[in-house]
Amino acid sequence: MMWAVLRRKAASAGSSNLGKMQSLGKARPALAGSMSQSYADTILTPEAPTLGRNPKLARQIHLGVPVNSMPIRNVVSSLKSDFSTQMWSRSFSSDSGDLVDAVVPFMGESISDGTLATFLKKPGDRVEVDEPIAQIETDKVTIDVASPEAGVIQEFVAKEGDTVEPGTKVAIISKSGEGVTTHVAPSEPPTQDAAAKAEKPSSPPPPPPPPQPETQPPKAAPKQPSSKPSATEPQLPPKDRERRVPMTRLRKRVATRLKDSQNTFALLTTFNEVDMTNLMKLRSEYKDAFLEKHGVKLGLMSGFVKAAVSGLQNQPIINAVIDGDDIIYRDYIDISIAVGTPKGLVVPVIRDAEKMNFAEIEKTINTLAKKANNGSLSIDEMAGGSFTISNGGVYGSLLSTPIINPPQSAILGMHSIVNKPMVVGGEIKARPMMYVALTYDHRLIDGREAVFFLRRIKDVVEDPRRLLLDI
Repeated sequence: MMWAVLRRKAASAGSSNLGKMQSLGKARPALAGSMSQSYADTILTPEAPTLGRNPKLARQIHLGVPVNSMPIRNVVSSLKSDFSTQMWSRSFSSDSGDLVDAVVPFMGESISDGTLATFLKKPGDRVEVDEPIAQIETDKVTIDVASPEAGVIQEFVAKEGDTVEPGTKVAIISKSGEGVTTHVAPSEPPTQDAAAKAEKPSSPPPPPPPPQPETQPPKAAPKQPSSKPSATEPQLPPKDRERRVPMTRLRKRVATRLKDSQNTFALLTTFNEVDMTNLMKLRSEYKDAFLEKHGVKLGLMSGFVKAAVSGLQNQPIINAVIDGDDIIYRDYIDISIAVGTPKGLVVPVIRDAEKMNFAEIEKTINTLAKKANNGSLSIDEMAGGSFTISNGGVYGSLLSTPIINPPQSAILGMHSIVNKPMVVGGEIKARPMMYVALTYDHRLIDGREAVFFLRRIKDVVEDPRRLLLDI
């Protein structure tokens, strides 16, 4: 009977524990589903490593998933990986947009880089929109780096002398001007208490070293006799009287093109002498009326441009160029005018000169000369050109042999006007005379065509009425 009582008690206890386990299993999904995300986030704090000590809690925070059969290390590792991914995928950016970059602009199809020549502003300076802050020197022109926004220059990123490409960041502009330090405040002088503390030694001075026995000073080494240069050795100037300055990119480009011209073309120069009396008389008589009507002065250059156009039309080979085994004849006349500037030689182009009158030529020359002097010529204004005129006479040159501007085939050199005794109508009279020179590529142009061209220049300049009558 005792054994029967013990069996009934054990059976009732087993059924009670089984009911509790079943009720707990039903409560787990409800508990997991009702758990909030914020509570789960508070669990996933640096105390997360303690989850391994409490497997029941870990099973509960795994939201909406029956984790009875999952190992605890899988649950914790998956929660940690989700948390770290959220942390590192967060983007940090400034919402103010106060800082803007000033970059190198596009410099032309044939220009890939340039040299940062100089800064026009300093950090802390106020700039307006499109105000130049730096200049980029290229092989052909000088280009400005403008400020994209109005503000204060915070700092320069590049340095003078750096080689920069289009899109390179040069400076950082602060639109509000905040955080820009324009100067450094001088440090305050130390107070008397601080000076006294500094003068007071922190520890007693060490005892003086014991006196050492007197020793005989070593004999000075005999001086080597200075080597005097021989009488035949040249005396060179000291290096401190010399200055080494790097070549500008424009000067390098000019030097390369001129040397290539000498190496490629068969250069030959022919000369002639022009009487400037009639052209100077025409200019003197009509200069005031010309200025009043057209707003520009009447110069001598427009007369030579018109004369060159007439000569090129009479001798088309002068306007042509060699290209490999072919000759390219140009049906247009673009006259390049050589202009010397402090930064180097530039050659802006007068487009379609054959369609222009004297006033249009003078206006174009005046505009291009101003741009050349202030360095604002564009690449398009210097590209091309079928013939060049160089006026060395403005500098006092009496005679010269100009070098062809590739890929052209000839160049006309003008020189200074000098009064000379000339025989006119059987009498000796003083006449304003100018030497003109034509350098041409002898591979393409023969002496006959070159002389005929220069004679046409002489005839038109000495008698401008030929242009009116087309003779």
